[in-house]
Amino acid sequence: MAKKKFSQEWINQHLLDPYVKLAQQKGYRARAAFKLIEIADTEKLLRPGDVVVDLGSTPGSWSQVARERLVGAGGILNGRIIALDLLPMEPIAGVEFILGDFREDSVSKALHEKLGQTKVDLVISDMSPNLSGVSSADSARIAHVCELAQHFATQNLKADGALIVKAFHGTGFSQIVELLKRDFKRVVERKPKASRDRSSETFLVAKWLK
Repeated sequence: MAKKKFSQEWINQHLLDPYVKLAQQKGYRARAAFKLIEIADTEKLLRPGDVVVDLGSTPGSWSQVARERLVGAGGILNGRIIALDLLPMEPIAGVEFILGDFREDSVSKALHEKLGQTKVDLVISDMSPNLSGVSSADSARIAHVCELAQHFATQNLKADGALIVKAFHGTGFSQIVELLKRDFKRVVERKPKASRDRSSETFLVAKWLK
């Protein structure tokens, strides 16, 4: 009964959420679009000509935002966006999509083949593991996902490139920050307005490889 009540409360809050309504009005596939918009504006990221890799892209709202920012005069995409997820994603014009689990070598290889020798300006990761509710296990899963994104970024970013990665406050958070500081000159925490107050979700922005 409690679970049913909780589910109904979540549905009610979701339906009343101003960002959900705004996403529908603007044609974004998820309210998460506004998280990336705020971070990109604050950090002056996502410029025409950029090469962007979107890890954990489905349903595609972050790729939509990236495309908007990269489209130049005449509606032509000036730059490149490669998106990847283990779930299918409805096509977005100009966005190259790879279906598969980023943790698998074959998928990582497919991504590297698409990139070739091209270096990346920005890696964006809204990836989140399936959480069990067991703090120690979940912390390890979150850290693993962040480390995968960080490893890819350090191997493929330009020297002045950046990484945006989702993390969660709690056990292991400070270690994730320290790992990023090992490879990047600047690491900051961002909690966009579209990120719900009750959520421990936060985003780490890492810039400029050491």
